[in-house]
Amino acid sequence: MDYRTYLRQYPDSNGYYGEFGGVHLPPELVPAFEEITEAYNTICHSAQFISELRRIRKQFQGRPTPVYHCERLSGKIGTCQIYLKREDLNHTGAHKLNHCMGEGLLARYMGKKRIIAETGAGQHGVALATAAAFFGLECEVHMGEVDIAKQAPNVTRMKMLGAKVVPVSHGLKSLKEAVDSAFESYLKNYRDSIYCIGSVVGPHPFPQMVRDFQMCIGEEAREQFLEMTGILPDAVCACVGGGSNSAGMFAPFLNDPVKIYGVEPLGKGTQLGQHAASITYGEKGVLHGFESIMLKDKDGEPAPVHSIASGLDYPSVGPEHAFWHQQGRVNYVTATDDEAVDAFFKLSRYEGIIPALESSHAIAYAMKLAREMKTGAILVNCSGRGDKDVDYVAEHYGYGDDHTFKD
Repeated sequence: MDYRTYLRQYPDSNGYYGEFGGVHLPPELVPAFEEITEAYNTICHSAQFISELRRIRKQFQGRPTPVYHCERLSGKIGTCQIYLKREDLNHTGAHKLNHCMGEGLLARYMGKKRIIAETGAGQHGVALATAAAFFGLECEVHMGEVDIAKQAPNVTRMKMLGAKVVPVSHGLKSLKEAVDSAFESYLKNYRDSIYCIGSVVGPHPFPQMVRDFQMCIGEEAREQFLEMTGILPDAVCACVGGGSNSAGMFAPFLNDPVKIYGVEPLGKGTQLGQHAASITYGEKGVLHGFESIMLKDKDGEPAPVHSIASGLDYPSVGPEHAFWHQQGRVNYVTATDDEAVDAFFKLSRYEGIIPALESSHAIAYAMKLAREMKTGAILVNCSGRGDKDVDYVAEHYGYGDDHTFKD
């Protein structure tokens, strides 16, 4: 495939990346998504929209975020060098604000007064509540009760920003159920609201829209790494749940001679219900209005999933990731809960950076890859900071005294 023209080719006019993607919705919602598609296709080529978004990113979000060389961590592992794209330094502490400010700007352009969303780890909810406050919009965030308890600091932040947090108490009470609940609310309110999906999932145009808004990560990182070192990294790495941070990181490197690794959550093991590694163990299916690779139970329904990282426990993955996997351009690998926790503590102890548990999966795999490569450089997207996770980690794993390198 010629990746020089990739972004012009994919998705196609029906929102497909090869055989993945599309729009699979109740008939009453189809016009609403067609309205969003038309509006996005208009503004994404508007100089005024692009200029305003760039101003917001520079003056409000604090972009560009830096690339940082993990010199001490790299030295403890060997001679291969690990670098981080510091999305944890983006305003609100994660990459999510990149697309939330874009979606909020789109909502204002469309004349909507309310934005509706789901959240797992709470970072998307906080970012969307921030965007709503910035643009003067109402905000409604649906969140599973399990995640509400696990991510209490982010729930507090959402409420302080003025969002209405809707607890979801059915099923496993986590991300998949939060999406179900948000869709139901949007179905009732789509005339004056816009549903702001939190990842590169859902019906077209959201996989494309969120990828486009998140591509600032990879575009900045590529330029920054070249400026720092004079060459491209040997490998690029990011965690994959639904896949927003990784899609934004990977897309600008598709045409480069760089290996790309998407790290899925292997959780507690390989049995169904113990993990959320959709590409590694899933099959083709339709969920939440789009066709991709998903984890299914024996009845063909979405399977129960688990990850220590609330933002990764989703039983499917963005359709573009499924396409990249099918094309062989991106290598999808895994990291367990324990490996992620180990990386969480090691980055904290050796670099003074406390990463989100989601990002810790990518860091864990990068550490493993660095040992295998022995030389070269790996660029990892540190998609968020771990403030939201410290209480949970301390309660279940202590303070990291057992997670140091043995000299």
